[in-house]
Amino acid sequence: MKRVVYAKRGGLDAIEIIEEEAPLPEKNEVLIEVHRAGINFADLMMRQGLYGAAPDFPFTPGYEVSGIVRAVGKEVQSHAIGDRVVALTGFGGYAEQVVVAQERAWTLPDNVSFDSAAAMPVTYLTAHHMLVYLGNFREGDSVLVHHAAGGVGTATAQIVKALNGGTIYGTASAKKAKFVKEMGMIHIPRGEDFVQRIKADSEGVHHALDPVGGKHVMESYKALRNGGRLYVFGASSAVKGPKRSLWKAIKMWRSTPRFDPIRMMNSNKSVYGVHMGMWKDESVAREQMLALAKMLENGQINPVVDSVYRFEDVAKAQQFIHDGGNRGKVLLDFSPK
Repeated sequence: MKRVVYAKRGGLDAIEIIEEEAPLPEKNEVLIEVHRAGINFADLMMRQGLYGAAPDFPFTPGYEVSGIVRAVGKEVQSHAIGDRVVALTGFGGYAEQVVVAQERAWTLPDNVSFDSAAAMPVTYLTAHHMLVYLGNFREGDSVLVHHAAGGVGTATAQIVKALNGGTIYGTASAKKAKFVKEMGMIHIPRGEDFVQRIKADSEGVHHALDPVGGKHVMESYKALRNGGRLYVFGASSAVKGPKRSLWKAIKMWRSTPRFDPIRMMNSNKSVYGVHMGMWKDESVAREQMLALAKMLENGQINPVVDSVYRFEDVAKAQQFIHDGGNRGKVLLDFSPK
């Protein structure tokens, strides 16, 4: 089988494709023939050595896949050979075949495509975890989400609508304004004072989702109303193009605010750091995935897939994301030719 490897820290030239024997499942694992693997911005940060949770180089990235079960361990009861599944891999998803624990794979309904399935786990689970599990989302709640045209942004818009939420503000470049509006969000052009824009309409939002990091986090905090919740789930401001920029990363870390709990008391605001790849409670993640699967079956959510690249073109796919071209999710195609 073939798999993608980050051979070293660096730019797109650090990506290699190697061939090796397919892995074998242990007693409670399943072997999945991968048809689609999702690309997340964290994958790009890992390649540049800017993601603390990444394994040591060399390694294979990839948090999520969809495909077909080709082998099962002797104690597996929840899946059978031939099942169509979606799975959270942690790492290693950029491969033609991957092994995962049986509880980290879910059987797909016949009407759900491999594209939709692979586009859902990380982005939709992240948005659902922030808004529902951590945020106790209530009908009518307002939301601010940055990088609104991306995977988590589009997932947030659909989940908020499914939960009968209120106003959704989405920041994005001017060229993505039409798309963001079509997703049901109020578009705020990148670079505009979004705090002033939001406070002109209301006391502030109930929820703010920030994947940017750095000083941007404090602005998102200011956009909250009394009792609001801020979720920090990325640090895209540390990345400038496909090549590593150490100065950009240092600037981001130095400008990240340090919140004082005592000072936060009077505003009753909350700040959460969210990284679903490091989430340990499998039962919670599974419960949320089942809730999302029900939304998907009911037509309440429909993952937005921007494009699908053959895995041999993984560098082109990541360059496309670096360029900010995507509207929704970008996937890799590992299906047999």
